[in-house]
Amino acid sequence: MEPAMEPAMEPATEQREYVRWVLEAYRSTPGTTGVVRRADRLLAARLYDRGVSLETVGNALILAAARRSARAAEAPPLGTIRSLAYFEPVIGEVLQLQVGPEYFQHLRNRLQRSTQAR
Repeated sequence: MEPAMEPAMEPATEQREYVRWVLEAYRSTPGTTGVVRRADRLLAARLYDRGVSLETVGNALILAAARRSARAAEAPPLGTIRSLAYFEPVIGEVLQLQVGPEYFQHLRNRLQRSTQAR
């Protein structure tokens, strides 16, 4: 027996949920201030309008955070990320990548281990 299909969301509700998810993922990404600004909300809405999947956005946040955490210990510290716009070029990069979901899962695991060790 197949599960019952859920009714389709209203477009405005769907966009609100998308923006909420993106902003929460951004806020909880290591290296960010954890503060969401109006410009972040506007960018999240633009990403929705462009049809960028939540998976792509999430993968971009993980990729950028993993790169930042992989710096040499003796390197000068990086500044705190203060805007979702920091991730926009990485979102574009992820859209072009030809890698499977296993790669991003590996990065998530590595990032989780590195943040727990600190």
